[in-house]
Amino acid sequence: MTKLISVLLMLAMLIQIIRPIGLPGLRRRMDFWKLALLAFAIWTIALLLREAI
Repeated sequence: MTKLISVLLMLAMLIQIIRPIGLPGLRRRMDFWKLALLAFAIWTIALLLREAI
């Protein structure tokens, strides 16, 4: 699951650099770092949930 999440979010960051996604807060190419923070948060939550279960 964490591999799938990481691949999808890496693709989203790559797409953001090539052509901005256009969502609120993601309108410039430089905003890819916001996706990186989101990816780190989701990955951390997924790892914590896996350990808890």
